[in-house]
Amino acid sequence: MPFMPYGLIRSALFCMDAEAAHEKTLAALERTQNTFWQLLWRQPRVQDPVTLASLTLPNRVGLAAGLDKNARCIDALAGMGFGFVEAGTVTPLAQPGNPRPRLFRLPAAQALINRMGFNNEGVAAFVTHVCTSRFAEQRQSAARGAPRMALGLNIGKNAATPMERAQDDYLMCLAAVYPHADYVAVNISSPNTRNLRDLQADEALAALLAALKARQRELADAHGRHVPLFLKIAPDLDEAQVQSIAAALLEHGMDGVIATNTTLSREAVQGLPHAQEAGGLSGAPVREASCRVIRQLRAALGAGFPIIGAGGILSGEDAVAKIEAGADAVQLYTGLIYKGPALVAEAAQAIKAHLASQGQVPPAGDAAAGPPAAGAQ
Repeated sequence: MPFMPYGLIRSALFCMDAEAAHEKTLAALERTQNTFWQLLWRQPRVQDPVTLASLTLPNRVGLAAGLDKNARCIDALAGMGFGFVEAGTVTPLAQPGNPRPRLFRLPAAQALINRMGFNNEGVAAFVTHVCTSRFAEQRQSAARGAPRMALGLNIGKNAATPMERAQDDYLMCLAAVYPHADYVAVNISSPNTRNLRDLQADEALAALLAALKARQRELADAHGRHVPLFLKIAPDLDEAQVQSIAAALLEHGMDGVIATNTTLSREAVQGLPHAQEAGGLSGAPVREASCRVIRQLRAALGAGFPIIGAGGILSGEDAVAKIEAGADAVQLYTGLIYKGPALVAEAAQAIKAHLASQGQVPPAGDAAAGPPAAGAQ
């Protein structure tokens, strides 16, 4: 458990504007990472190794993109016990995102609404931050033993880029982040960039995936390693759309899928303050929609295709529900805001116990929880 109880911190943060609290939290994490003060939030990492898309993860609980958009807090987040952390979404050029206010809490529903709009400092600054992290310095000489945390880098398009040139933005970002990523996530499902979700449609998706896979092959040859590509999709899809996306993933040889992003639905939060704000709804209200998409994906993709489940995980039980739906690993975001870093270990332990009860026991020597090995964040 972290030294400082999160409940005390949350009470103070929830007295602030949501985005101001977010910025202050990230600034504090950036200042204190790799210092004595990291003991306030650092905690042991649950060891429950899994191989996913050729990556060996120390456990099945990751951080979703959106929290650390500019990759400034990789070392801090590594200390919270995640098996993998996804930074971004990053775009080729810096952009301010949508006008404020653009982030809203719905505490009664354990939810958030955001219409951030891919606000970020641009891919050049993003890569600089990745490269100057202690995580990046140590990955070349990682200690043998427990697998180190994996780093995913999430890419998108600039708002000003016409949709007919969206592919150019994704290819530019892919080339820039590829040497520094353990995997790359392709975000085509944010509701906060105009028409972005159109890229989930059949012809547009096929063209984008074909281009990304061709560039991935070129980059693999150039850098001497294969970096997996994951596609992040929306929960607001019907079964036919999910099946069409699944077919495209298989046809183009994508390495995995992340299900899901935020929802446009407000059915579960009607009548609550801020419920009618524009943007994507995350947290508890998206839980079942996410699980539905995961079940449909698993049925369409078969047993071996990597699926990362995200959306509405606020307890260990919620994390297990994603695994039962067909996910191989899970990601947290809104749950971390409401529950704090202790949720990481709770979710990882719950998944580990569930899999053990199903007869999926980790190899000998990997069962105990413990802090990350030196140099193996």
